[in-house]
Amino acid sequence: MIYTYTLTPSLDYTVYLPGFSPGKLNRSEEVYYYPGGKGINVSRVLKRLGADSTAVGLAGGFTGDYLEQFLQDEGIRTALIRTDSITRINVKIKSDQETELNGPGPEITEQERRQLLDRAGRMERGDWLVLAGRIPDSAGADFAVELAGICRDSGIRLAVDTSGPVLKELADMKPELMKPNEHELGELFGAEIKTKEDALHYARLLVRQGVRHVIVSMGGEGALYVSDTMEAEAQAPEVKVVNTVGAGDSLVSGFIAALESGKGAEEAFKYGVAAGSATVSRSDLCRKEDVDTLAEQVTVTRLNGGKNR
Repeated sequence: MIYTYTLTPSLDYTVYLPGFSPGKLNRSEEVYYYPGGKGINVSRVLKRLGADSTAVGLAGGFTGDYLEQFLQDEGIRTALIRTDSITRINVKIKSDQETELNGPGPEITEQERRQLLDRAGRMERGDWLVLAGRIPDSAGADFAVELAGICRDSGIRLAVDTSGPVLKELADMKPELMKPNEHELGELFGAEIKTKEDALHYARLLVRQGVRHVIVSMGGEGALYVSDTMEAEAQAPEVKVVNTVGAGDSLVSGFIAALESGKGAEEAFKYGVAAGSATVSRSDLCRKEDVDTLAEQVTVTRLNGGKNR
C-alpha cells in the first residue's frame, strides 16, 4: 500500500481571469475548488494512474469536511485526523501572471503528532510512505526524522518531497526516493546550482549517502535521474502551460505508480516526467490517457552508460 502524508492540506480556490489589477474589482471567468497539499495531490494522481493509496493528514472545519468528501468521491482512501484547526484556504490567481495567497497551516498538537507517528507504525514492510510538503514547526523539529526512523526500522519505502533544513536530516536516513528541484538541491548542500552538471554532482552525493532514487526536477530544462546503476536526463514534450501547481507531485506519483506496476527505473522516470507534463496542461491534475500519450513523447537519455561515477 502507498500512504501519502500531508501535514498542511488545503482547499485550493483557483480563479482564472484575463487580467489582475490589485486594489480594484476583478471578475473571474472560471473558478475551481480542489483539495490541495502535495501529498493530497500525489494520492489524487496515483488514483488516476490506477494505483491505490491512503491519504494521511489533518483536516478540520467545513473546509476539512469538503476535502475529505472530495477525496472519498474520487475513490481515495483517507485516514485524516480531525483537528480543531480549520483546514486552510489557498487562493491561486491565474492571469497574465500567477499569484498565490496561501493560508497558514494548522497548529499540530502533541496528540495529533503522536497519531501521525502511530499511523506509520502500523504500516507493513514494503509499503510506501510519501512525505510531501512543508513540515510545520508545531510538529516538532524531530518529527520528520522520527517518521523516517519508523520507515527505516520497519522496511517501509520512504519518498521525500519536502524542503528546508529538515531535508538534510532526511537524506541521512537513506530514503527510497528524493525529488528536490534544483533550488532545494542547492540549499541542501549550501551551493548554487547553475548547470546540469552541478545538479548531477549533488544528486550523486545523495546516492552515495544511501538514497536509492534521486530525481531532480529542473522546470523547463526537464529532469535528471540518478541511482547506483543509472544516470539519465529527460526532456519533456512541449505543452501549453495552464497550471504549474501539482506538476512535481505528479512526477512523484507517475514514478511510484510505474514502479508498482513492475516497470524498471528508466520507464518509471519517463512515466513520471510525462505525468508532470500532463498536469501542467490542465487546470486540475493529469489524466491517465494524457500521461500515456505524453510518455511516448518523453525523451530519456542515459548519461554515463549505466554506471554511477
